Amino acid sequence: MSLYLRFKQWRDRAKENWNEGQVKRSIFRVGIPNTDRKRVLVVLGNVFLHLHPTKVRSSSVRLRFTWCAGGLSFFLFLVLTLTGVLLMFYYRPTVENAYTDMKDMANVVPFGIMREMHRWGAHAMVIMVMLHMFRVFMTGSYKPPREFNWVIGVILLVLTFLLSFTGYLLPWDQLAIWAITVGSNMAKATPVAGVAGPFSEFLRIGGVPLIHPGDDARFILIGAKELGGITLNRFYVLHCVGIPLAAATLMAMHFWRIRKDGGISGPL
Repeated sequence: MSLYLRFKQWRDRAKENWNEGQVKRSIFRVGIPNTDRKRVLVVLGNVFLHLHPTKVRSSSVRLRFTWCAGGLSFFLFLVLTLTGVLLMFYYRPTVENAYTDMKDMANVVPFGIMREMHRWGAHAMVIMVMLHMFRVFMTGSYKPPREFNWVIGVILLVLTFLLSFTGYLLPWDQLAIWAITVGSNMAKATPVAGVAGPFSEFLRIGGVPLIHPGDDARFILIGAKELGGITLNRFYVLHCVGIPLAAATLMAMHFWRIRKDGGISGPL
């Protein structure tokens, strides 16, 4: 018997054992979905498929309606997570090493393009999230019963801006330092909480103001009166741990509510 026939017999037996075996039955609890009921049961019995509604309108998944902006935003978040973890192997968040590490990652470290992928991916994610919010607004997808999910989306938009803002300082070059200086100085004008903001002068005890440069909104943001090592470390932790965890949690809730609210809203 030729080698090909032996391989074909072995392949047929393996396929038969897989189709009738316990391993497949333990993973796929329902047979081939040839009816509407079985198709629904396949979705309900699978962890990953259950993230999506059992039925969706064909008009609501057309590219010209959704622009695929939400899916691309999530994809870019995954790309940024992967490239960011790889960059953490080389980057040291200290005043002495941050800039040189950034230059080394671009010119010395193998696959230094990861840094450029992370940088341009961050710009693309900001644009895609804004496009996604614009599409949702223009198609009325924020209306009942999706108001709560719209609020989650707005918070995710703010977190996307904060991810970009905190990551801006990490290269520790002149552009980053002065950009964050300007951005953090805006926190002084925060109502009530900023030393230069409205209504802060009314917070007094015995004539002594409660808000001063040592404990206002800007101080909380950068961790000091001026930019320095504490600010760099604080932004690094927020950029790599705090904000991504919050964003991932809200994204999971966002996807879950899309499913519970009947899937992507259809055209008006």
